[in-house]
Amino acid sequence: MLGRPKKVRIETDRLTLRPPVHSDYRAWAALRTASRAFLTPWEPTWATDHLSRKSFTNRVYWANRSVVGGTALPLFMIRRADKALVGAITLDHIRRGPAQAGTTGYWVGERFARQGYMREGLEAMVHYAFTELDLSRLEAGCLPENAASRGVLEKVGYKYEGVAQSYLQINGRWRNHVLYANLRSDRRGRTQAG
Repeated sequence: MLGRPKKVRIETDRLTLRPPVHSDYRAWAALRTASRAFLTPWEPTWATDHLSRKSFTNRVYWANRSVVGGTALPLFMIRRADKALVGAITLDHIRRGPAQAGTTGYWVGERFARQGYMREGLEAMVHYAFTELDLSRLEAGCLPENAASRGVLEKVGYKYEGVAQSYLQINGRWRNHVLYANLRSDRRGRTQAG
C-alpha cells in the first residue's frame, strides 16, 4: 500500500519546484494550449485527451505514486512573484542499486522561454537529485537541432555522450537524440558534440 505523499519542495531565487496538485489544472491546460505550436516539434504527439481534466487528474495521481515509490520526481516550476506556472521538470526512471541514476525531461511555456527559468530549475533539481536522492548519474536526451535544450543542458553540467538512433517518437516520427549525462563526481571536463 502506498504511504502518504512525501513533501518535496525546492526553492530557487525565483521559483518553487513542487509536484503538481489538482488545483494546477487550469494553469497547466492554459499554458500547454498557448504553447502548443512551440512545444509540438519537441514532444511526443499529444493524445486526444491530453488537455482534459481527467488526463491531468491521472497525471497528479501518477506524480504522487512516483514520489512515494521513489521512481520519479515530477516537478512543476512555479514563479514565486505571481504564482505563475512556468513549465515542468521530471526526473523519471529512477534506478537504484548499482545504477543510482535517473532520466531528466522538461518543458517550458513559450512566454517563459529564454528567461533563464529552465536553467534555474534544472540546477536546483540536479542539486536535489545528487544531495537528497543520492543519485550518481542523471541522463537526458534531446533532438540534435534543439539548440536551446542542448545549451541549457550544457550550462547545467550535462555533457555530451553520443547519439541514440530512433530513440523516441517525437511529433509522430521516430527521431535520433543526442544523449547527455550529468555525473555527481565528474572529472571529464567539457565534452564536444560529435
